[in-house]
Parts: sequence; C-alpha cells; structure tokens
Amino acid sequence: MRGGRRVAAVTAADFDLAAGECLALVGESGCGKSVLASALLGLLPGNAETTGTARLGGVDLLAADERTLARTVRGRRVGLVPQSPAAHLTPVRTVRSQLEETVRELTGTARRERRAAAEAAAERAAFPAGHLDRHPHELSGGLAQRAATALALIGDAPLLLADEPTTGLDRDLVERTVDELRRHADEGRGLLLITHDLEAARRIADRVAVMYAGRIVETAAAHRFFGEPGPRHPYARGLLDALPDRAFTPIPGMPPELTDLPSGCAFAPRCGRATAECGTLPVPLAGVACHHPVRGGGDA
Repeated sequence: MRGGRRVAAVTAADFDLAAGECLALVGESGCGKSVLASALLGLLPGNAETTGTARLGGVDLLAADERTLARTVRGRRVGLVPQSPAAHLTPVRTVRSQLEETVRELTGTARRERRAAAEAAAERAAFPAGHLDRHPHELSGGLAQRAATALALIGDAPLLLADEPTTGLDRDLVERTVDELRRHADEGRGLLLITHDLEAARRIADRVAVMYAGRIVETAAAHRFFGEPGPRHPYARGLLDALPDRAFTPIPGMPPELTDLPSGCAFAPRCGRATAECGTLPVPLAGVACHHPVRGGGDA
C-alpha cells in the first residue's frame, strides 16, 4: 500500500476440502474470507503477494500463470459465485446471451440446444425465465445474485467457491439456493461456502471454518459446531450467541485493523477469557487456535 505499508489479509490458512463436501467459511466482514477466494482464482490486485500452495487436481492454483488460470481453471475446474454479482455481469448483454455463451464455452453444447440449456441453468438458480432477456442494470440485487449463481453452476466445476451467494435473497430463496449448491456437492464436487448467514451454513455445511483477522481460528464438524458441544474458540461461540434464536448478544468491541495486528491473539482485546498469555500467538491444536478454548457446554 502507499507509504510501504502492508496488509496481512490472510495468514497461514490451512484447510482441505474433499469431493462431495461443503466447507463453510464464516466470520465478520473484512476478516479475509473473500480475499482467500480471490487468491485461489488469481483475481487479487497486482500489488498482492501470495505464498504457499493450493492444490486442486495436480495444479497449484497459487503458482499457476494467468494463461493457465484463464483457459483451464476459471469456470472449468473452479466455479465462482461472486460477492458482487453486478460487477461480474457484462452490462451491455442480456442475461440469456451470457448464459448461452457460458454454456457454449464450458459444455460445447450445439447451437440449437443452447437456448434450452441456458433456461435450464437459470431454473437451477431460481432465475425467472421472464427476466432472461433483460440487461444487468434492469435487475434487482437479488436477481443479479441468481444470474451469477446460474453462470457459476453451468460448468459443474469440481470446486465451487460461493462467496455470499444468498445476498439480497429472501429466506425461501436462500434455502432454495443453498440446497442447489448442496446438490452440487452431493454429486461429488467440492463446495467452499463463504457466508455471513450461519443459518445457511447450518443447513448445508459438513464442516465449518471460522476466520478472524485473517486467520482461521477454529475448524469443526458442522453438527458439533451448531449443536453439542458447540464452538470452542470464544470468537466462534460469540458468533453463535449473537444470533436472534440464541442469546442475541453482540460481540463487544470492533475487529482490529489488518494493517495493525497485535503480535498475539487478535481477538484478545474483545475476549472475556484473555490473559497475559494471549500476548503470544496461539498455535492451532485439535482444530482450535486459542490459549483458553471453551470446553463443552460453554464451561470454563
């Protein structure tokens, strides 16, 4: 950044994702979830730097050049439901034409069959057929989201990155959308669901990874995370406690600036369990990066 400053947007993210599995990545806005997805697709700005590996089918996504990413990865091996769908839709073309072009490029469908294939793709994402001949600026935010979801599903990519795929949707459409994403996984593909919607995550996720200030602080099976014994990291437990059907208690304080992270646990200033030990960075152990993890039932 200007002045030589650096932002550690994502640090030491370590996870795996199997075929047929849905991993939900959750956390507050600005914690690095979308940056992680952009890194996997080579969509970071030019001044960004990445290290490490991200392997998919023998390809290291972080090391792949732009030609490889554009021709063999994006859409074909990795699909993306973008967080800002309007920015990913071509403004001068109708939704139908964009769907038909994607069908042609990713599936090789014959010209006479593309119209029906585009309509089938729209139906998968609950995009109404009556809006197919509209341009993106004529769509509501929810319709644009469904159009982007339809485009992402066309290639049946082995890995689907769904970045806030339920933004702007009412609850019925949220459930229909995430159920369709779940079917994508159930057919033997991987699904990384990036979301603020914990109800959507509870509905379809197999595992949950919680990110705070650029780090994954807990990874757990979804049934344990949302049921018993519940999350073990105090921040993860705070996310659940903030839900209306739970304690409805907000997490105190604000997340730290990524340009000025503490040397120890980034959550310590907001944590009621923090001690002097939290001045050092916790090492992940049994899926939790915390010096004082919560035990079952929320006991100390």
